[in-house]
Amino acid sequence: MTDKTPTYDDWKAKADKEVKGRDLTWHTPEGIDVKPLYTSEDTEGLDPGVPGMAPFTRGPYASMYTGRPWTIRQYAGFSTAEESNAFYRRNLAAGQKGLSVAFDLATHRGYDSDHPRVVGDVGKAGVAIDTVRDMEILFDQIPLDEMSVSMTMNGAVIPVMAFYIVAAERSGVSQDKLSGTIQNDILKEFMVRNTYIYPPEPSMRIVRDIIAYTSKHMPRFNSISISGYHMHEAGATAVQELAFTIADGKEYAQRAMDAGLDIDAFAPRLSFFWGIGMNFFMEIAKMRAARHLWHDVMEGLGAQNPKSKMLRTHCQTSGVSLQEQDPYNNVIRTTIEAMAAVLGGTQSLHTNALDEAIALPTDFSARIARNTQLVIQEETGITNVADPLGGSYYIESLTDALVTEAKKMLDEVEAAGGMTEYVASGKPKAAIEQAAAAKQASVDRGETVIVGVNKYRRDKEDEIDTLDIDNHKVRQSQIARLEKVRAARDDFACKAALDALARGAAQREGNLLGLAVEAARHDATLGEISEAMEDAFGRYDTSPTPVRGVYSEAYADDDRYAQVVAGVKAVERRLGRAPKLMVAKMGQDGHDRGANVIASAFADMGFEVVSGPLFQTPEETRDMAIANEVDAIGASSLAAGHKTLIPELIGLLKDAGRADIKVIAGGVIPQKDYDFLRDAGVQGIYGPGSNVVECAADVLRLLGHNMPPAGEDLDEAAE
Repeated sequence: MTDKTPTYDDWKAKADKEVKGRDLTWHTPEGIDVKPLYTSEDTEGLDPGVPGMAPFTRGPYASMYTGRPWTIRQYAGFSTAEESNAFYRRNLAAGQKGLSVAFDLATHRGYDSDHPRVVGDVGKAGVAIDTVRDMEILFDQIPLDEMSVSMTMNGAVIPVMAFYIVAAERSGVSQDKLSGTIQNDILKEFMVRNTYIYPPEPSMRIVRDIIAYTSKHMPRFNSISISGYHMHEAGATAVQELAFTIADGKEYAQRAMDAGLDIDAFAPRLSFFWGIGMNFFMEIAKMRAARHLWHDVMEGLGAQNPKSKMLRTHCQTSGVSLQEQDPYNNVIRTTIEAMAAVLGGTQSLHTNALDEAIALPTDFSARIARNTQLVIQEETGITNVADPLGGSYYIESLTDALVTEAKKMLDEVEAAGGMTEYVASGKPKAAIEQAAAAKQASVDRGETVIVGVNKYRRDKEDEIDTLDIDNHKVRQSQIARLEKVRAARDDFACKAALDALARGAAQREGNLLGLAVEAARHDATLGEISEAMEDAFGRYDTSPTPVRGVYSEAYADDDRYAQVVAGVKAVERRLGRAPKLMVAKMGQDGHDRGANVIASAFADMGFEVVSGPLFQTPEETRDMAIANEVDAIGASSLAAGHKTLIPELIGLLKDAGRADIKVIAGGVIPQKDYDFLRDAGVQGIYGPGSNVVECAADVLRLLGHNMPPAGEDLDEAAE
């Protein structure tokens, strides 16, 4: 008896009958149509190879985790160097294997803690580093010749690297013994994260000089971590994250080669950094596709060493997938994302804490995050097989689809003249913002389900303890140490070293990192080193241009959206003009996804939106709001500056006789701070998970419109 092997068509006929002909195809944001079933027919002609061999689709190393598991590298840093050092040592004692340093926003932007523009930023969302002395304290009793250190730094990468090198020297560890990674990925800053200092071209020189310096002096150190993570967090699709990140890597490699560096001398020390979200199989396939794409790019550039073609990566679970509502669900989300990173073949991993949608992690939440990885490593059996998902019809087909789609985008970048030119055109930033707005609209409409947020919402949320940083206290302690360092140094030698750095920047001579190391040896501060280069390069600035049309298209047939649009028109008739909202980003936080989504959505609903430039002071925000005669200011806060900057803005508006301008706040704001903000005069607070259409309805009510609650008829609203 010979039974015919069932085919896909046989299955489909049976499935169609069960679901009454309903289309089961999943149309992803990446433009990939995912079928409900995959068979051997889908992988005909696809050969992913084996781990450790070109094109490295199945992993960069032959043994993968069977020989050694991935490195547990938790990203952390807050307040002072002393506090961060104590936190690191506790984590290392509890099983963490590598360090990943988070710096505060003042440090990222090249300002010393005593600079007037960073009053609300010092010690928030990372550790404040002003001098080599801070760096020495940060790594106190941590053997830098044994411990791998990753540092997320791009804008002020020169002084931070210089401080790390000199701090190691002062502890008796030479440069050649240092191991770890510096992010040093400036192109993505111009697309999404915005913690840049200098314009694109001099920024690319900095990247090149760091690659050159580390290739010569620091053979164990990765000179760049090319980051898709921040694109992921800004709303990029998997294809966008893949294509733009690989294109960034190609651009850095090409620039180094143009400067005379041998590709095989530096390429083995390049590494990558991916964000891992909740689309489980897509994230696994993304990492496999990335290795394949990078292999092909490096072959095209002429690399000969197999290690040059081998993409190695760090991963971090998604921050944007974490929710303020029902926050213990975040433990589940992080676990799923960690599993995807591991099954995708990461070399190191950071798992986010459950409270990071609200505040900096506590010791309690950090322990759960770290233990998530320990449980996966020690209890699941995942480490017993190299690439356990290799050969999966779905995974291999999805990997191939991502490679195909990403190559189309890479061709577009190439046609534009490379990634520097493409970034300058604004196209990648606009594409990511378009994707982010579309994602938010899908969440708001309930098409993308988030448990506890837009489905299965609890009537009352549990309160959770969060970490609160006394920004004023931290800033005062940093200023005291700055003054002490400046008083004890040889000012003449320090100035000479800074002058040499300034000349090197202006005359395009010498290696900027080498010159900065010399300045650091004479105790130049981070702000002084940054300013020496700024004198030659200038400080880069840009104003956001929100995308239009995403929300209006997504909500074309939505009754509630129509109510809000009608409400805006009613207010417009009453005022004789459209209601005006200014979207403000105060402080040094460059994360602008939320601000851009709000600006895009409100503009589509009929508001006149004024988008303030990044990095404003409260004074600058007040002046812009008054000059533009706005009705309300939406202050976006993602880096814990809301308790200082927003109350200051409200006070300045009152002093100017414009207390009538409503101030609302959105972003990462703990529930326990809501009363404080309301007492300070904030009239609306919208945390993570807020429905943007309902936010607009609430703003209309603040502006005096009788906006009905969701579900009530439009004619119940009076002008």
